[in-house]
Amino acid sequence: MIRFDPRSAVVFAAALASACACAGALMWWEGPAKAYAAVALKEAPSVTRAADGHYWAEATVEGRPMRMLVDTGASAVTLSRADAERLGVRLKPHDFNQTLNTASGQTPAARVLLTSVSVAGVELTSVEALVIDRDMPAALLGMSFLGRLSAFEARPDGLILKG
Repeated sequence: MIRFDPRSAVVFAAALASACACAGALMWWEGPAKAYAAVALKEAPSVTRAADGHYWAEATVEGRPMRMLVDTGASAVTLSRADAERLGVRLKPHDFNQTLNTASGQTPAARVLLTSVSVAGVELTSVEALVIDRDMPAALLGMSFLGRLSAFEARPDGLILKG
């Protein structure tokens, strides 16, 4: 059985009044409570996803426009010899002293340093690239560019690139 002492009620009431007064003082000191919410801002994709399901970047390489396939599996920006020549990169046969393993086998490649590569407003300088001595269906925007970004995010509608 619980015994109730009327003197306990007085002590309890005093404690409750003190707590309420303190809460009011804290509210006066800190101001009324404010609700804050984090709101995610929808960023427009930097590189849109094409109907073929691939991410195609409209890039500027060495000051010239170039359509490139975004390829996170490519270790470097990769160009065909014809692409490199259009950009003003002149290579001799002895420059192709690397062997590149591709999905279609091994191929000779030359390492080059591109002065600038720009995609969706993000410009990087001194970008390493590989030039292969054969035709390619598309130039590849590989990890020598993508890996230098502060972040990139793949979404269903496209990629967000952050310099």
